[in-house]
Amino acid sequence: MKLDPSFIWTAFVQILSVIPTTLLITAVSVVCGLVIGTAAALIRTFRVPVLSEVAAAYVIFIRGTPMITHLLLIYFGLSLGVDALSKQFGWAFRSSSIPMIAFAFIAFSITAGAYASEVIRSGLLAVNRGQLEAAHSIGMTTGQALRRIVVPQAFAASLPNVSNLVVGILHASSLAFTVSVVEVTAKAQIVASTNWKFFDAYLAAALIYWGLTLLIERASALVEKRINIYYRGGVA
Repeated sequence: MKLDPSFIWTAFVQILSVIPTTLLITAVSVVCGLVIGTAAALIRTFRVPVLSEVAAAYVIFIRGTPMITHLLLIYFGLSLGVDALSKQFGWAFRSSSIPMIAFAFIAFSITAGAYASEVIRSGLLAVNRGQLEAAHSIGMTTGQALRRIVVPQAFAASLPNVSNLVVGILHASSLAFTVSVVEVTAKAQIVASTNWKFFDAYLAAALIYWGLTLLIERASALVEKRINIYYRGGVA
């Protein structure tokens, strides 16, 4: 086997066109996952009756099963559910009308939520419990104290792990090709199929993932630096 630098460059250029799709899947999944994860973490941290057991079961199940399984369960399960409801109520809408990328959004958001839950929960546990009590002593409600004092500090403490979560979802977005979403890995496969130079095309895809990962890590380091300046009392 001999590498073809010109084809690697050609593949690289062609794959660049689908980077927005990969970044969109990553961004939507991480944002939705953080919302889900924060809710689950708060429920478990404050031991809300019934809901804390449901949240714990959710986290254990999702973390204990592969991400591709979540994607396939959502893809087939949601399709069956939508079609069954449409038939039951006489709706014209069918699962075939759902954009394929929507299945990736839902599946990856659910997965990200379980991992984000543990990340945020560790951050919540790192915040001194006395701060919540102090907030109550000056008349703040629990909701106000969480929003203004506890959760911001928890996110700050969790930022390195949140960065790892973003990178993990970025890499996992490559699984979206299993439901016909053309992202970086799928595009590399399409480009490679023109002359069977799969190694060269996947090498180009690997370089793109590597570059995106470096950008995420750099952005995370800058945000972490600004947050550290803020909590030291400096000027951001």
